Amino acid sequence: MKIIEGFRLRPLGKDYIVVGEGLKQINFNKMASLNQSAAYLWQSVEGKDFTVEDLADLLCENYEVDKETAYKDASRLVKSLIEAGVIAE
Repeated sequence: MKIIEGFRLRPLGKDYIVVGEGLKQINFNKMASLNQSAAYLWQSVEGKDFTVEDLADLLCENYEVDKETAYKDASRLVKSLIEAGVIAE
C-alpha cells in the first residue's frame, strides 16, 4: 500500500486531518480524521510502500500494545483510509 500523492496530514486541534492538495484530490464527501497514534503512523510511512504488518510493528515499537491489538488497530486504520480514498492497495 501507499499514500496517494497529493494528500497531506494537517493538525486540527488535538487531532489531525488528511487533506488533498490540488484539484484532483478534492472530494469533500470523503475526509479522514486521525488521532495522534494514527498521525504517527501516517508520518512514518509517508512516501513509502507499507503493509498492515508494518503499521502494527510501528505501534508495538512506540506504544505499550500487544501485537494482536496493534494489528487490529492498524487494519481498521487501513480500511478507513482506503474508504476515504487516500491510500492505494
